[in-house]
Amino acid sequence: MSPRSTHSWHNWAGNQRATPLRVSTPRTTAEVAAAVRTAAADGHTVRMTGTGHSFTGAAVAEGVLLRPGGLTAVRSVDTDSGLVTVEAGLPLHAFNEVLDEHGLALANMGDIQEQTVAGALQTGTHGTGRDAAGLASQVAGLEMVLADGTVVTCSRDERPDLFDAARAGLGTLGIITAITWQTVPAFLLHAREEPMRWDEVLQRVDEFEQDNEHFEFYWFPHTDGCLTKRNNRSEGPAKPLPKVKYWVDDQFLSNTVFGLVNRVTRRVPSTTPFVNGISTRALGARTYTDTSYKVFTSPRTVRFKEQEYAVPREDLVPVLRDLRALFDKRDWRISFPIEVRLLPEEDAWLSMAYGRRTAFIAVHVYYRNPHVEYFKGVEELMVAAGGRPHWGKLHTRDATYLEKVYPRFGDFQALRDDLDPERRFANAYTRQVFGS
Repeated sequence: MSPRSTHSWHNWAGNQRATPLRVSTPRTTAEVAAAVRTAAADGHTVRMTGTGHSFTGAAVAEGVLLRPGGLTAVRSVDTDSGLVTVEAGLPLHAFNEVLDEHGLALANMGDIQEQTVAGALQTGTHGTGRDAAGLASQVAGLEMVLADGTVVTCSRDERPDLFDAARAGLGTLGIITAITWQTVPAFLLHAREEPMRWDEVLQRVDEFEQDNEHFEFYWFPHTDGCLTKRNNRSEGPAKPLPKVKYWVDDQFLSNTVFGLVNRVTRRVPSTTPFVNGISTRALGARTYTDTSYKVFTSPRTVRFKEQEYAVPREDLVPVLRDLRALFDKRDWRISFPIEVRLLPEEDAWLSMAYGRRTAFIAVHVYYRNPHVEYFKGVEELMVAAGGRPHWGKLHTRDATYLEKVYPRFGDFQALRDDLDPERRFANAYTRQVFGS
């Protein structure tokens, strides 16, 4: 029996921890394949982590933990076709800089860029968009190491079922070692951020979605205040936020002061409605134009725990009204705003937006605060609406439920049975959501 390593791993929020049997940092696809074969010979499971930005146990390694930091190469950039192949461990912020240097960009992104490209892809990172979908829809090809140690590639033309399954596969079909992205020419986004009242946002949400390429909003619980964000392509010129205003708004207020607010409301929860009211009154409108990824993403230094559900787009307003009503019935004191984003349908089998226009509703708590009661109450509402939980964010759903809301769930299970019958890539989380 192998002695357990002394290496301890934890995620960004600190709510997931592991002490794997063995840790290594492969630097080539061949080394990943060798690590998988060795793990199989020793009877161990194997997982490759990202940067730990999932709140679920998706990245937890019970047996062998592979670190992604040795797989960060940019393999090829074709500016004519927009096809760019990078290795799995390249952080999104580094990837964005590479693309920008070559006059390219991702068509849509989530709101942080600290994850590895593979980690963000495998958990279904999506962003918000009227026409441009999430990361899974911007992939042209994958290179993977399967459970038997063989290396395969897949695309819409080559092993299409594997491609459709593995783009949001939670690392259960194989270890992603490289991704070929379908990028677009670099573009500027004009950002318009504006505070607005709850009733107006819900009355105009269809209008805002139709009229803007990227629309989202935040509701501050215990108040009528919302912050709307509308991002649209611009011919320029670029007019980024002045450095001082960026520091004050995005660094000092959104992180330093917000962190202090959460420490205060943690100690005295009864102050939360009052504090949220101050926050909404302090919100100001602003506009700026900048490189797309600098508008899509923002710094997040205040740690939190998160749950996010994807509901059918047509159910968004009724679900939000029911969610607000829950705050009138429960003794919740929530300082974090609730985030709402929109996405067109996707075709990756386990994308949360598979086969339907989708609205995402995300709830958060400060990482040191209890979350179970709040998340449970919200989850019950989302489940009643046929919601699909975000693979990287806290939820309690299992295979019995998930097979009802994902039309291709059975096909995914069958493919996994074929490719990994011994569950080489399993952990406690995958056993929860897939049943074995």
